[in-house]
Amino acid sequence: MDKKKVLIVDDQNGIRVLLLEVFSSEGYNTFQASNGKLALEIVRKESPDLVLLDMKIPGMDGLEILKHIKQMNQEIKVIMMTAYGELDMIKESTELGALMHFTKPFDIDEMIQAVNTQLGKDQSRFAFGS
Repeated sequence: MDKKKVLIVDDQNGIRVLLLEVFSSEGYNTFQASNGKLALEIVRKESPDLVLLDMKIPGMDGLEILKHIKQMNQEIKVIMMTAYGELDMIKESTELGALMHFTKPFDIDEMIQAVNTQLGKDQSRFAFGS
C-alpha cells in the first residue's frame, strides 16, 4: 500500500522538524515547506493527502495558500495551525475548506490522532480507555 503523504507548512523550523519526526514515525511520507511558494510547488509535484498549514506565514499567508491548494486539488485535506485565536481567519479558513484547526502550542497526541483519523489510519495501537 502506498504511504500517505503529509505536507507540513510552517515558517518555524522547530515546529516543522517536530512534526516531520512525528509523522515520519507514524509511517507517513512527509514533506516540509517554510513558505507558500515552496508549499505550492510540493503540492503540484507530490499531491499530498493532507497538509498541516500554519496560518501566519511571511509572504503568503495560510488563507492564500489554502485557496491555492484547493484550486489545485479539492481532495487534499487541510488542517490549519494558528498561534493565537485569529477567529476571523479561522472562520474564513473553514469556509475555504480547512477541516479543523489547532492552536499553538498544540497537543501533539491530539494532532496525531486528528491526522490519522483524517487519513483513515488504523489506530488500534492507541489503547484508549474502554
